[in-house]
Amino acid sequence: MTQKIRVVLAEDQSMLRGALAALLSIEADIEVLGSFADGEQALQAVAKYRPEVLVADVEMPKMTGLELTARVRELYPETRVLILTTFARPGYLRRALDAGASGYLLKDRPSEELAQAVRSVSRGARALDPQLASDIWSAEKDPLTDRERLILRRAGDGESTAELARSLRLTEGTVRNYLSEAISKLHASNRFEAARIARNKGWL
Repeated sequence: MTQKIRVVLAEDQSMLRGALAALLSIEADIEVLGSFADGEQALQAVAKYRPEVLVADVEMPKMTGLELTARVRELYPETRVLILTTFARPGYLRRALDAGASGYLLKDRPSEELAQAVRSVSRGARALDPQLASDIWSAEKDPLTDRERLILRRAGDGESTAELARSLRLTEGTVRNYLSEAISKLHASNRFEAARIARNKGWL
């Protein structure tokens, strides 16, 4: 009997998480080891089970799918990562590939494509949305540093300068400098406009 492809799922929406697990579990050659609602739980599951494939959303609590991808590729390189998302922007695909993802699939694709993508990445191949893969070469280059991106994302979600400084163990002046630099790079008038622009381009 052929060994099954072992999969861990990371998706914060419970209904969708259950549907994805059910869809993959009916495939004879795929075994879903567990499904988790945030990036930290998923990372712990990868450490425990060492699956062939991790299927992860981009936006999740505690650790984003892209942060999770980078951690998995660093700590458990034998596990391939397939990003499954609604973000149909080449900027997100570029960041996913830079983080080490082997696949990037949109949630509105036919369900049978998910199982095929899992099989492809488990063999070491790429599984990329064809339209995004062609658009990536003409996409604008992301001008933000990792620290600017982190601070801008959290500021755009409503965290104050003081809260950011406290949680990141930085001075408020340093946080303001990072935000000012990000706002300038994006030609925005304030942090909220800068966050909106960066999200629209797939840079957050």
